[in-house]
Amino acid sequence: MSRLPLTRRAFITGVGATLAAATLPVVSTSVFAADARAKEFRIGYQKSANTLVLLKAHGTLEKRLAPLGITVKWTEFPAGPQMLEGLNVGAIDFGYVGEAPPVFAQAAGANFVYVAYEVPTPHAEGILVHHDAPIKTLADLKGKKIAFNKGSDVHWFLVAALKKGGVQYSEIQPVFLAPADARAAFERGAIDAWAIWDPFLEAAKRQSNARLLADGEGIVNHHQFFLGARPFVQQNSDVIAITMDEVGKEGEWVRGHYGEAAAQLAPIQGLDAGVIEAGLRHYAHIYKPIDANVLAEQQHIADTFNELRIIPTKIVTRDAALPGAKV
Repeated sequence: MSRLPLTRRAFITGVGATLAAATLPVVSTSVFAADARAKEFRIGYQKSANTLVLLKAHGTLEKRLAPLGITVKWTEFPAGPQMLEGLNVGAIDFGYVGEAPPVFAQAAGANFVYVAYEVPTPHAEGILVHHDAPIKTLADLKGKKIAFNKGSDVHWFLVAALKKGGVQYSEIQPVFLAPADARAAFERGAIDAWAIWDPFLEAAKRQSNARLLADGEGIVNHHQFFLGARPFVQQNSDVIAITMDEVGKEGEWVRGHYGEAAAQLAPIQGLDAGVIEAGLRHYAHIYKPIDANVLAEQQHIADTFNELRIIPTKIVTRDAALPGAKV
């Protein structure tokens, strides 16, 4: 694994230093108990091709946190926006989402912090059209009905893809649908195109009359983020550091065992192992501490969404960084 741009040890050292600095300003008014030591760690996850699902299945985090007297509670969400709604109301402490959900959450006043990010995974999302559709280029999406999960990472991907094709966001007919409903609408011909992420993307490519119009390559970086409720992260920096250590181990294992990982995820996700393996290979499973460059990209997304009136207010993404982060 020496080929990796950042070793797991270096990553944990970087995150650990940031978290250590973050423990200084403790927020006293929150949904959490006054005691700084949590007794339960509540993690939100999605059934997508990511390491959190495997971390849950393997149970290694529970073993690491048990000596600290901390139990782990896992809550499944259909997509990132719903997960961050859960974080905003205090239902979870930690989660993993794409680049758009944090922008929507921050605009809604959610009190979270960026903990770490996954290096770019542009092939893990795409725009599907019907195999025999006359839509051949991004410019051909003008005037078309396009389904996507509002506030998810593909929301930003679609905006960026339309811009590349010379199409205004106002020139399409957005249809806000969760993945399962969007696939049903796509298969019955109720929509012209569908912006979606893996493993749903790969499943539709193989199982539906679908053709990939474009993925994120050359359009977006498609970062994934680990986020935490600010009070929890500030009061439980050791828990977050341990979690990211275990996440790093899972990512390293996946990169060397795609087939085995897919076989383990197949019964969990209810998809063919071949579909899951293809989706897993579209993600990097390599994580880094939050830095100025990735937050600048988040700022660009936020500014664009505000200009398009997709979010109602301007935000500063650096405000969601931990004290001590290199931003």
